Amino acid sequence: MSTPNPRRQLRPTDVKRLNRTWRRGTEARLALILESVTGPFNIGSIFRTAAAFGVDTVWLAGNATPPTNPKAQKTALGTDRLVAWHEAVPAAEAVKLAKEDGYRVVAVELTGDAKPLHETDLTGDVCLVVGSEDHGCSPALLEACDGVAYIPQVGRVGSFNVSIAAAIAVAEARRQEWTSRAPG
Repeated sequence: MSTPNPRRQLRPTDVKRLNRTWRRGTEARLALILESVTGPFNIGSIFRTAAAFGVDTVWLAGNATPPTNPKAQKTALGTDRLVAWHEAVPAAEAVKLAKEDGYRVVAVELTGDAKPLHETDLTGDVCLVVGSEDHGCSPALLEACDGVAYIPQVGRVGSFNVSIAAAIAVAEARRQEWTSRAPG
């Protein structure tokens, strides 16, 4: 008689059960502001990540492409309907709306006062901000934020793709929440 292989891929029912376990251990609200992220494939990818990590809402800012764009839809695979989102407004207004909704707003950007992402407190209700693929976050947006964090890199490249940066930041926020809880 053979024993089951514990390294086999999980069946859909097992995946749902696993995800339900993590969802029960997740209480903090998480949001995003996407400032002038115009690449539809980046938008779709960010929405897919947002849905996977339980992001509550996404504020579009500047000239950000909406998730209804057909190319964004191709990457999002329908996940945009699982995350509340708001039409684009000026960046400072998006930050103001997030703060009024009870979020602490942290930009992910390379600035002189930015802290490493893993050393930045991302627990509690937090809204992460990523900026344009070419120019990052605007000065007005950075000024309106509560803090700035950067993703440490040791390779020979100076920055990440915006959708990857958003995924790393969202994953770090959830990791901090999950590891801050007492075992059990």
